[in-house]
Amino acid sequence: MGRIWFITGCSSGFGRLLSERAFALGDSVVATARSTQSLGNIGRGDESRILRLPLDVRNQSDIDTAVERAIEKFGRIDLLVNNAGYAYFGTQEEGSLAEIRSMFDTNIFGLIAVTKAVLPHMRSARAGTIINLSSIGGRIATPRGGFYQATKWGVEALSESLFLEVSEFGLRVIVIEPGAYETDFGPRSSRIAPAESSADSPYAAHRKRWREVQEREVFPYSQNPSEVIDGILDAVACDLPFVRLPIGRDAIDFIRRREKMGGNAFVEWLRKLYNGRKE
Repeated sequence: MGRIWFITGCSSGFGRLLSERAFALGDSVVATARSTQSLGNIGRGDESRILRLPLDVRNQSDIDTAVERAIEKFGRIDLLVNNAGYAYFGTQEEGSLAEIRSMFDTNIFGLIAVTKAVLPHMRSARAGTIINLSSIGGRIATPRGGFYQATKWGVEALSESLFLEVSEFGLRVIVIEPGAYETDFGPRSSRIAPAESSADSPYAAHRKRWREVQEREVFPYSQNPSEVIDGILDAVACDLPFVRLPIGRDAIDFIRRREKMGGNAFVEWLRKLYNGRKE
């Protein structure tokens, strides 16, 4: 049966790729998504090692049922991967509070709720690994990205705090910080404030420049999402109790730059970059 993975957000992107890879390695997978129809062929060929379950991380009943069924089928959960999430982009003046709250419900409160449901089982077994999908956006901020990035900075804090709380029970915590990767995250997992397309917005001219700078200098690389799956598996295989792992040339470059320059100088450097000045 190998290891038992419980993964949220498996309909697409990293969640789907990881569930497929884990299954191919001979592990058992609890693959979850809001609709089981989106889980398609994950695990086809050996139903004894797969459980495809509906799970909206904002719904406590879904969470409780999914965890209960996972324990009933496999007896334990070895690895919890909190992957479900999406992005909402807009300036802080023009963003919708309803949209922001909805994203926090998924990216933060959903992660907390799923972790709370799984932790008692791991704690009792005195074994288990919690893997939280953060982002380069959990370590830096950009124009228009503050709402989404705030959720990922929150994931970083929750992960550190969780490790300090559960390490004495033999549990590990891994934080994965991918850069920009070629998945369907953009078209399927992003929402945009209506003002983003308005020529009358006071930010219209700035927004055009921000996008150009971001595409040209901030996230210019074409990166294979399989690198992120490799990174997760490598982090799981290592013997470190706490792992924070940036993945991707962009993530590594920017995080190193921030650490080298210091926070204040880095933010000033970003300001000049986004405003088209490199002095």
